[in-house]
Amino acid sequence: MNIKHRITSGWTLQRILFVAMGAYVITESIINHQYIGILFGGYFASMGLFAFGCAAGNCYGGQCEIDPKTTEKKQS
Repeated sequence: MNIKHRITSGWTLQRILFVAMGAYVITESIINHQYIGILFGGYFASMGLFAFGCAAGNCYGGQCEIDPKTTEKKQS
């Protein structure tokens, strides 16, 4: 899957919020001369833009599967 397809498809409210909040943090960091915040905001904005974050993108497109047998609590 190419990067153009990843950017243009699969937009959810969560992705929009990541991009918006990341852009807000970047803007506020520049205004307040807190330049380390640019990295912090840039990370979250890029997570939303490029749809990565869940184990470096493994959950993109519903590829994550959780086996209920491994997530059950073991009884003593």
